[in-house]
Amino acid sequence: MIEGFIFDMDGTMVDNMMTHHRAWQRKLASLGLQLSLEEVRQNIHGINEEIIERLFGERFTPDDRRRIAAEKEAEYRQIFRSELKLIDGLGEFIQAANQLNIPMGIGTAAPPENVQFVLDELQLHPFFRTVIDSKMVRQGKPNPEVFLRVAENLGLKPENCLVFEDSPTGAEAAQRGGMGAIIITTTHTPEEFDRFDNIVHIVPDFKALRPNDWIGKHPRNG
Repeated sequence: MIEGFIFDMDGTMVDNMMTHHRAWQRKLASLGLQLSLEEVRQNIHGINEEIIERLFGERFTPDDRRRIAAEKEAEYRQIFRSELKLIDGLGEFIQAANQLNIPMGIGTAAPPENVQFVLDELQLHPFFRTVIDSKMVRQGKPNPEVFLRVAENLGLKPENCLVFEDSPTGAEAAQRGGMGAIIITTTHTPEEFDRFDNIVHIVPDFKALRPNDWIGKHPRNG
């Protein structure tokens, strides 16, 4: 039975992935790696330092990778501040869930500075009982660690949590963690999730979703 909700942040709570993609494209170009936006969309996912190591191997030291990641994220926040808002319907969804006292948490590959940026600017702190960011896990998605940590902090079994995600990587993390997932199609097409058997629903935003549609019920495949 579903007892609580876990939200990814980037692309799920806020439609910021194209801003991230552009910031990555510019940063990588400055380091000598030219990628199209589509190549960035398909290949750049997970924890920043892991991305840089995956793309450049041992070219950069750990300190260099942290510096590059911080520079990219600072540029992202500057670009995105004027566009920051919740995905359509999410504000109403989390307010309704909060009124029903449904446990909610966030499990994201975003660095803590970006997480606090969103939570502070949109005044979301009261709605979420726990937030796990990229600095609080050893392995990024598709490893399920981030979602398992959220479930543990909520006091729930993984199978009793429903994950909201936008990416195949996140859907795989939920699947590997034994959790059902609702997909928000801000960044990927429904067909890109065909290989997963844990998808409950695929929607463009939260406008048609209600907490009572899922709480207390067994997740069913899409």
